[in-house]
Amino acid sequence: MPLNRRKFLKKSAVTGAGVAIASTVGAPAAQAAATGKPARPAKRYALTVLGTTDLHGHVFNWDYFKDAEYSDAKGNAQGLARISTLVNKIRKERGRENTLLLDAGDTIQGTPLTYYYAKVDPITAKGGPVHPMAQAMNAIGYDAVALGNHEFNYGIETLRKFEEQCDFPLLGANALDAKTLKPAFPPYFMKTFRVKGAPPVKVAVLGLTNPGIAIWDKAYVQGKLTFPGLEEQAAKWVPKLRSMGADVVVVSAHSGSSGTSSYGDQLPYVENSAALVAQRVPGIDAILVGHAHVEIPELKVVNDETGKAVVLSEPLAYAERLSLFDIELVFARGRWSVESVAASVLNSNTVADDPRITKLLSDEHAKVVEYVNQVVGTATDTLTTVEARYKDAPIIDLITKVQEDVVKAALAGTPYASLPVIAQASPFSRTSEIPAGEVTIRDLSSLYVYDNTLVAKLMTGAQVRAYLEYSAEYFVQTAADAAVDVAKLTNAGGRPDYNYDYVSGLSYDIDVAQPAGSRIRNLTYGGAALDDARQFVLAVNNYRANGGGAFPHVASAQELWAESTEIRTRIAEWVTAKGVLDPRDFASVDWKLTRDGTPVF
Repeated sequence: MPLNRRKFLKKSAVTGAGVAIASTVGAPAAQAAATGKPARPAKRYALTVLGTTDLHGHVFNWDYFKDAEYSDAKGNAQGLARISTLVNKIRKERGRENTLLLDAGDTIQGTPLTYYYAKVDPITAKGGPVHPMAQAMNAIGYDAVALGNHEFNYGIETLRKFEEQCDFPLLGANALDAKTLKPAFPPYFMKTFRVKGAPPVKVAVLGLTNPGIAIWDKAYVQGKLTFPGLEEQAAKWVPKLRSMGADVVVVSAHSGSSGTSSYGDQLPYVENSAALVAQRVPGIDAILVGHAHVEIPELKVVNDETGKAVVLSEPLAYAERLSLFDIELVFARGRWSVESVAASVLNSNTVADDPRITKLLSDEHAKVVEYVNQVVGTATDTLTTVEARYKDAPIIDLITKVQEDVVKAALAGTPYASLPVIAQASPFSRTSEIPAGEVTIRDLSSLYVYDNTLVAKLMTGAQVRAYLEYSAEYFVQTAADAAVDVAKLTNAGGRPDYNYDYVSGLSYDIDVAQPAGSRIRNLTYGGAALDDARQFVLAVNNYRANGGGAFPHVASAQELWAESTEIRTRIAEWVTAKGVLDPRDFASVDWKLTRDGTPVF
């Protein structure tokens, strides 16, 4: 994974021209008092850093799954076309030469638009298209983008092709070549801002990605790339950047601020460590935070060593927000220093799409709309995820049935063909619906919104039992005589819906009156109590198979088979082959919620 140094150096040589602002500050005034000479006004410079994160392929304010303009209850708007309008506005106000535009990763995965140009009309094909995200971000004028974990979802070849198509560097100081331990991507980006009547201001941007890539995309990166912790690499690079003359150090980190990890102790590095970086690594002025999909207009974290506050900001995902850092510098004692940093977020619902971006990508958008609206079958009943978090819903059974069938076919003729196949699936969305009547690719894609692929793992009955107990921690403990509010029944401890699993092929109760760890009751297979020693093949998505969600045993279990075809594609193939989507072909009530043995519903 050699670093493209020519491209890196080219990108790092960008310069701008700014305007210094005259003012009086304490140090020159004190010097004047001591010498008796009149004070000379100190030079000041105002730098504006703009940032997005977790764009996930959102160019337009469009919901490909609903074939309509995006809308939600909060009135949010999405898409880089809106962000472009906001960026143009700020650049006009502040002077483009005084601004820096960054992103904190997760760019090329997340919508049918990005899937289409990775798989259907791939950018890696000879003479293939330019990725729409590269086109949009080049047109808007991004300066640098940190690598997100989802950048690796389509493999390194696709990522490298995207990198080649970008007019800005993809940064990853902690994305290292596994053999040489040298950076596989540019670690940093430097930009020099010219200031009239004063020395230039040098701004360094350090890019950090998520250590979890080693787990989540193990199939693509194992033996090729390694991902040490953000703190470790920031502590290595920030002093280097300062020694290279950086007056301002900004970190673009694809890592949340909570200090937690979804993968438990499988890695010695914290998943969401942006605040820890600010606290423990001196010399950082601001951090653009990503990965967590939360909105943090401004968070100040005091550095342990310097006592200085480091300012963090995380804009909401999908281009719903734009972070704005106002950095004030003063020139004193022969150097520039940061006097203050303030952060805020701008809402993309306050502006219209930039017509330049709309025109640029109208053809690509139209192709994808046509693709997702292809009819692949007919449904006899309407299927929905509305109650899927707390009731065994047929729409989730569809996923497990497809996974079972694919794995059974893959293992035919192998020593494992006689083992029973069970499957996991999660209620990813609370609003997915496959309507009765014609079924399209977008209907099925809305059911499985992630680009996960399928893996077969060898598990024992005891391990499956532990897996189910861990999954059942998703429910809030609810006494047998308490009122049941479905809005408060799930997501215990903040666990997201995608980290709650159904497991098909078994029958079991989840007793939510019991404490976590003691909830799985009446667990049977084939009408008999589950034999802890019996072996099963678990059809599981690659995120879970690689340790995502920290479910027990599955990551270390023997892998029997894996593929690179997305599960959503397998669902579309299954429905296409059937022609008719009839719940009688896949639905079964395998589990239910109880309280002291009495069903909740």
